[in-house]
Amino acid sequence: MPELDALDRRLIVATQAGLPRVSRPYDAIGGELGIGGEEVIARLRRMLETGVIRRIGAVPNHYAIGYTANGMSVWDVADERIDELGAKVGALAFVTHCYRRPRRLPDWPYNLFAMVHSRSRDEVAARVAEIDILLGDACRGHDVLYSTAILKKTGLRIAA
Repeated sequence: MPELDALDRRLIVATQAGLPRVSRPYDAIGGELGIGGEEVIARLRRMLETGVIRRIGAVPNHYAIGYTANGMSVWDVADERIDELGAKVGALAFVTHCYRRPRRLPDWPYNLFAMVHSRSRDEVAARVAEIDILLGDACRGHDVLYSTAILKKTGLRIAA
């Protein structure tokens, strides 16, 4: 793991709760830290490249933007095809994240998870049907687990 200097740590603290909602967020953060926006970008890029941070991305509140039917589809996919088919499922425009997880037999046979956000459960069901067709005979079963509450979405935090 690369060494972080004091400014890197202050930058992480300044950004870990999200970027400011202004037209030039990196300049705003730089202003707080006493550096320019270009240096903020360069430091964040270096931390991404070295694995200190994994990503910079938006974390939408799906309910606030109208997606109130949020279903985690779970699939029992043949192990010898899961990498190939998981990549195809993950590339679908309506799948927000897709990943492989170990089965927990005998109670949990599912090894592929794909999140689908929609405005209704009927829309989720239609999207799940599309995934089912894509998986074909490599899929031995599936289910959909619907969200019932919004959980706090945060990553690791470091103290200032």
